[in-house]
Amino acid sequence: MKAVSVTTIKKELQDKTDSELIALVLRLSKFKKENKELLTYLLFESHDEDAYIQLVKAHISQAFSEINTTSYFYIKKSVRKILRLIKKYARYSLKKETEIELLLHFCSCLMKLKPSIKNNTTLTNIYNSQITRIKKIAGNLHADLQHDYNLALNELIG
Repeated sequence: MKAVSVTTIKKELQDKTDSELIALVLRLSKFKKENKELLTYLLFESHDEDAYIQLVKAHISQAFSEINTTSYFYIKKSVRKILRLIKKYARYSLKKETEIELLLHFCSCLMKLKPSIKNNTTLTNIYNSQITRIKKIAGNLHADLQHDYNLALNELIG
């Protein structure tokens, strides 16, 4: 079965009643965990973005505390997994400020990690690519926000 375009789906949804829409959304939420997570964000957390950011930051910090630091192999695997989670949570929000906040926190936690990431090329490259990504995203924001994020970034870089 081939999926139809978003435009076609939108037209079809406009013809549905409220109860039919509720039934469709509930059925959709049963299929994938990400669908349910997105609905949770949209219904319960999107009204307070700051609380959402703090919740995700706590989740990131928890994930960093659980990293197996016996070898750089396990560290790299865990760091990539955390980065995937950050991208997913940022995609739910669709706000660039949220993505920057989460990436800044990620970089901060990554720098505090023991053993140091400076001893591993891959981890250093991951860190540098996230710094570049933050700069790129911040470049598209309002000048005041750019200034604030650039200060935070300079503080992180040292």
